[in-house]
Amino acid sequence: MPGVKTNEVEGTRAVLRHYRMSASKARQVLDLVRGKDVDRAAEILQSTPREGARVVAKVLASAVANARNNDFLDPDDLYVAACYADEGTTIKRWRPRARGRATRIRKRTCHITVIVSRLPEDRLARRRARQAEQTTAGRSRRVAASRRRTGAGADEATPKATKESPPVEPTDEEPIDDTTDVEVSEDVETTEDESSASDEAESGEEAEANDAEADGTEAAAADAEEKD
Repeated sequence: MPGVKTNEVEGTRAVLRHYRMSASKARQVLDLVRGKDVDRAAEILQSTPREGARVVAKVLASAVANARNNDFLDPDDLYVAACYADEGTTIKRWRPRARGRATRIRKRTCHITVIVSRLPEDRLARRRARQAEQTTAGRSRRVAASRRRTGAGADEATPKATKESPPVEPTDEEPIDDTTDVEVSEDVETTEDESSASDEAESGEEAEANDAEADGTEAAAADAEEKD
């Protein structure tokens, strides 16, 4: 028993008739989006550099609008159930050729049909599970990135001296008594006083010796004068 024909597929359709393009060129573009989700089909058509892609994208948008407004379907749950291009009217023109002959020119047209339907339940379940996984993974990446930024900010705020200074370990040595420093300082001051006193005494003795020498010199001079 034959299956369902392409033009008998259930769903919401949009038809473009008598478009000035050959059916073979339109079919090459329609083969790219057949069976794809509506969003994915729109992306493919947008990135296809052909004139038929621009036309098929408009027909697809019209079919999605019909499904949303007339059949009250969610556009996110739709996919391209069927799409085909039929030959339309062929416009005949003539071109003059050599020796009084003429050649026929055939200007082809086509009818482009796009049918969209709701995705099956199993495909919807797989799609929702995949979207949930992507959402969870994206949230995890954002949380990890925010934690890394927070940790980097805390490390920059911490002074380097605090990070480089080693921890103080307890030792068994006895604490230094402050009185020892005081006694040492007193001893140093006493030594300085004694040295200053000894210096003064030496300077006094030197002064007395100089005075004695001066007195002896004067006495010798006086004796020499008396002798003369």
